[in-house]
Amino acid sequence: MKTVSVSDFRRNAAGILALVEKGEKICILRHRKVIAMIVPPESARPKPAWKRPGLRLVIPGVSLSRAVLEERQGYGLD
Repeated sequence: MKTVSVSDFRRNAAGILALVEKGEKICILRHRKVIAMIVPPESARPKPAWKRPGLRLVIPGVSLSRAVLEERQGYGLD
């Protein structure tokens, strides 16, 4: 974790925020006391497994919806 004084932060805000963007945590000091902490957003962390898209199963042959439609046509239900 990097520490920066308030005056250094004012002068180099763009560079310091670039470090945060890369994943570094920054403490801002005023009179040698921590007054703020800048951390990367939570969205930079990987998504939990239950939020990631799942596997898509593909089976060769006729799709279920097409098979149902063909079956209905056979009975004259369309």
